[in-house]
Amino acid sequence: MTVTSNSDFAKRMTLLAGSAEQFKPTATYDPDGDCIEFLAKPGAFYVERIDDLVSVYYSQDTDEVVGSFIKGVSQFCRETLSRMPGFKIEIHDGPINLRHIFLARMWSKELDPDDLATLTYQKLIEVSRETMVEGELCFT
Repeated sequence: MTVTSNSDFAKRMTLLAGSAEQFKPTATYDPDGDCIEFLAKPGAFYVERIDDLVSVYYSQDTDEVVGSFIKGVSQFCRETLSRMPGFKIEIHDGPINLRHIFLARMWSKELDPDDLATLTYQKLIEVSRETMVEGELCFT
């Protein structure tokens, strides 16, 4: 595992985002880390972990949701498929809409509808639906 300094990470994000005119929402799957990084909007952000699966990126300027980091994606998908086999229709090798992962997480936990984590997942679903970003995901 490579450790990245804050300044190196900021440089990487700046290069990935480019200017606002060139920016396209992205979802990048890293098979080595088994994680997906989702960036919906360019700019500086801060991170808050909402549970063991997802960390949310919030704009430093507006506090709006601008992305997320999903870790342990393959394991989560395998566990979800074992409990909900019909979910295989939505998740399979290849492109996956991120809202399906966020929905599966909400369906797999007993969440209070007014809980901050639930509201955050709902916002992530909305942002992923608006951007229509898909990520490549391969798991067995």
